[in-house]
Amino acid sequence: MTDNPLRALARRILGRLPGLAARARSTVRTPDEALAAEAMDPDWYRAMNPDVAAAGADPADHFLRHGWREGRDPVAAFSVRDYLELYPDVAAAGINPFIHWLKAGKAEGRLPRREVGRAARAAALLEPLKVRLYRAAARWPKVRPASRDDLVRRLTALGPALSDVHLTVSHDDAFRHVGGLQLCVQREHAAFTAQGVSALHLFPVDTWPSLREDGGGLIGVSTGPEVWGAWTAADVAAALAAVLPPAGRRSFALHSLLGHDPAAVEGVLRAGGFARGVFWLHDFASLCAGIHLMRDDLVDCGAPPAASAACGVCAYGPRRGLHADAHRRLIEAFGLQVLAPSQVALDLWRRASGMSLAPAQVLPLAALGGPAASAPGPPAPDGVLRVAFLGAPVPHKGWDVFCDVVGRFADDPRYAFLQFGAQGAGYSGMRFVEVRVSTASPQAMRDALVREGVDVALAWSLCTETFGFTALEAAAAGAAVLAGPDSGNIAAQVRAGLPGLVLDDEAALFAAFESGAVLALSRSARGGAVRDIDFSALTAAPGVRPGP
Repeated sequence: MTDNPLRALARRILGRLPGLAARARSTVRTPDEALAAEAMDPDWYRAMNPDVAAAGADPADHFLRHGWREGRDPVAAFSVRDYLELYPDVAAAGINPFIHWLKAGKAEGRLPRREVGRAARAAALLEPLKVRLYRAAARWPKVRPASRDDLVRRLTALGPALSDVHLTVSHDDAFRHVGGLQLCVQREHAAFTAQGVSALHLFPVDTWPSLREDGGGLIGVSTGPEVWGAWTAADVAAALAAVLPPAGRRSFALHSLLGHDPAAVEGVLRAGGFARGVFWLHDFASLCAGIHLMRDDLVDCGAPPAASAACGVCAYGPRRGLHADAHRRLIEAFGLQVLAPSQVALDLWRRASGMSLAPAQVLPLAALGGPAASAPGPPAPDGVLRVAFLGAPVPHKGWDVFCDVVGRFADDPRYAFLQFGAQGAGYSGMRFVEVRVSTASPQAMRDALVREGVDVALAWSLCTETFGFTALEAAAAGAAVLAGPDSGNIAAQVRAGLPGLVLDDEAALFAAFESGAVLALSRSARGGAVRDIDFSALTAAPGVRPGP
């Protein structure tokens, strides 16, 4: 029977009513909710809650409806759990603690979070790795794999371009996410494309905080910004074997294996005829599941022997052997050339991995070039030292140290504090400047620092940085770098000539601000020049031979 058009239309409208009602409820807010929504930092909330970002939910709506009940914080400077524990009357009332603080608690002198040390805060937030893996498994929606025939058709459509192929492997879609490793993959693809080589990128659809042992989830395949779809590792291997011609250049670069099963990756590479390649030391995932080598995410561990007592009590200890053994097997099976962004990274890796005979070389990701061909001019000096934090506001990059400096000296007329990056952190006492570095705008951070007249960048990483882009960007802008003793290649760059200081500890850092000694690093005192940053082509750079 032919359906009546009016009845069909009515059914469609009625079917949409629940969704329309839900959206209406999510946007109609009480005055109290509107106050909280205005005070929130949506970018910070997304960054701290990737499941919310992945679902496309409105941060304020999520926090007001669900987030505060789950212990999620609206801004960096306010702790839902701390506030409810400090003030049982608020907990007993069952009201949103952030709204209470905004309306009454702040005026009453109530603390937005406990006044405890950073180590205690970090320890309280530390989750066992098993919990993180469980959350990762539950967070991502299940994606249906595309058909193997579809991948064969897409590869076949490339035609003669398949004669020479370079394959990159990383932990996420490097063309849709922001970060130093992602930009490296993008630059590498661009360099190979310029050489007439087709570049394919493989990444896990479900991002994961460790290696996998279950064959891996689905693998996304892209030629750059265009994502073709997602397939099982077996289908990717079969499609490559069916389509790639027997002759031609085959090379690959492993930028990160997080989220992958190394055995499945090996199967894909062998099926496609990728006999040789390189392994990049962007981090230390090849040594431990704790990719930054920080014991319980608190302090630099220096990669002690795997059987040490230190590893036995660390949250990452149980999976250290998995990471070390799997990477060793893959590196040895293909005779991979190990590429390190710095001598600091290579020396640590050789010592801790035991692979001192593996072929390796240092290939910096970028270097300071000559005077800037085109850059904005800095503002006129006004006697205020502008101190900045660059990049993601996360603890291991020194964000908490920067916040402590801001908390102590925000009211000091000698200083002004700024945060530069893709997302603000909602912290009082500093101004946020949005900056998004991309292959199309590679000097964006440098130019933003120059425009704002930044004198000093605090690059107080708590882990051994394998390279340290932010220090290079600061120096290119004519700013000085303040680095801590555990910052790896950041400290090494400063000691090798980048303008700035490496201080012994945080006490020395605070003393430099208190005494005013840090004022000697101002642009006017140093006459800092603006320079270009010359970026490496990575695996496509001259002298690198990843393929036969």
